[in-house]
Amino acid sequence: MRVGIHQPHYLPWLRYLQKIAASDVFILLDDVDYTRRGWQNRNKIKGAGGEVLLTVPVNYTTRGVQICEIRVAPDEWATKHLRALEMNYSRAPYFDKYIGTFAEFYRREWTLLRDLNQTMLEFYLDALGVNTKIVRSSDLNVQEVSTDRLIGLCRAVGATTYYTGEFAVGAYMDTNAFAQAGIGLELQRWHCPVYQQLFPKAGFIPDLSIADLLFNVGPAALDVIIAGGAHTETH
Repeated sequence: MRVGIHQPHYLPWLRYLQKIAASDVFILLDDVDYTRRGWQNRNKIKGAGGEVLLTVPVNYTTRGVQICEIRVAPDEWATKHLRALEMNYSRAPYFDKYIGTFAEFYRREWTLLRDLNQTMLEFYLDALGVNTKIVRSSDLNVQEVSTDRLIGLCRAVGATTYYTGEFAVGAYMDTNAFAQAGIGLELQRWHCPVYQQLFPKAGFIPDLSIADLLFNVGPAALDVIIAGGAHTETH
């Protein structure tokens, strides 16, 4: 059984969704430290002038706060994000198909960033037709750190293979430890395929939010994601 692990992201990019689609179980790593100016509370869409960054404001004042504890700050961010989607995608082929669901999300009051991200993620997966089981690491009670923590999470859900980004190897992950634990490694080797986007004068922009892909190609979105490449077994 192949397992992927990653922190919950807001409006995640396509590489993130490919990792989930290729996994049997995907663990949302929500009980590790929140990363300021990371992708847990922001991502990019496309506008007439290029990239547009949408950020969810959070109450973060000190280091060492876990993602599952991060609270959404009271602000008009939801109205601004919905308006940004409407302004930039109203002419997209599948705008009408999805904008109503986004509007519902943005009308709700959110307390925890994790809950916002997971609820929206479940919508993306349903729209893509991906049935991967989603589990929170905070529900698994794994106490180890670093590579041992990843192995512990994999074991907690019965993984035989861990599916990880190729850049993790040699950066922070001990591949030998996985071999000793009897868990295989598969590397995500993925690139963003070219697909139809609005605003051709701005050129094609890769690695945007899943929202850009859904509004532009609709039901064909999963085919685009899969076309980005295959995984490679290393151990």
